Amino acid sequence: MANFSIRIDPDLKKEMDKRKDLNWSEILRDAIKKKIQGEMERNMAKAVLLNEKIRKKAPEGFNSVEIIRHFREERC
Repeated sequence: MANFSIRIDPDLKKEMDKRKDLNWSEILRDAIKKKIQGEMERNMAKAVLLNEKIRKKAPEGFNSVEIIRHFREERC
């Protein structure tokens, strides 16, 4: 596991020291994981919204089967 250092206010450190029953490394790891997960979900939501925005509906009466058949026949 990699090491990561942070600087905190001395008053905050005193408060943390009062709570020796807490595993601060684990708490910080969980907070970082949650932040990253939230960012990933936010990015996914933006991607879905962008996809919906740029996606176009097929025109009325559009038949993709005929177009695919045409290109397949053209290849042969």
